[in-house]
Amino acid sequence: MINLVMALIGAFIGARTAKKRKGSSLDVAFYAAGYSIAFALVSLVITLIIYRNFA
Repeated sequence: MINLVMALIGAFIGARTAKKRKGSSLDVAFYAAGYSIAFALVSLVITLIIYRNFA
């Protein structure tokens, strides 16, 4: 659940970054996908660390 939320936050930040840099709609899509994957991977690692240490 946390991974999905973080992926959506990453997509939002990526799209906003591309729009701020005056990118085309394809740039917005690529930035959203890239940031979404990056945020999901980081949240996955954090979730695994928390799970291994506290559960």
